Amino acid sequence: MKRLSGFGKIAIVVAAVMIVGVGASEVVWAKTAKVINSEVNACLDRLYRQVPGSKELSAKAKGVLVMPGVIKAGLIVGGEFGQGAMRIDKKTAGYYNIVSASIGLQIGAEDKDIVILFMTDEAMDKFKNTQGWEAGVDANVAVVKMGAGNRVDFTKMYDPILAFVFDVKGLMADISLKGAKFTKTNPK
Repeated sequence: MKRLSGFGKIAIVVAAVMIVGVGASEVVWAKTAKVINSEVNACLDRLYRQVPGSKELSAKAKGVLVMPGVIKAGLIVGGEFGQGAMRIDKKTAGYYNIVSASIGLQIGAEDKDIVILFMTDEAMDKFKNTQGWEAGVDANVAVVKMGAGNRVDFTKMYDPILAFVFDVKGLMADISLKGAKFTKTNPK
């Protein structure tokens, strides 16, 4: 039997911790509906302050999925987890979590906010009617990029699903949502 190098052992330990952590995430990091709603409100306030025009665009959306403080970490094997809420007409219409796992060249950790705008009834209905909706599989998500002066040109946006990934803190440079799975939850 071949012996693992120090790096190989570390990768296996990190992989095991990530698998257990993602699997137990609902139990370990479960938040109450009151806490989630408070964090969602604060996240939307940050978005509106940091991205001029985002409040007006959000008002046009059929639904706004807000995932504040999503944690992503990895060392070869990575994982991501967060909890948030769907807002329709400025009211909470359901609670969701985001979970993803990945393997490949990656190292670091980050905390970020994600806001996804469903701009059409069709996109909103597909999200609501899919158990375990996965970005990039069940629908393409256009991640909005900021231009000079943090201004976004909203007049050129025709995609049915738009996403803002912002307020990123940490050392991982990845704003992709591909493979992120969103599942409806029932917090207490």
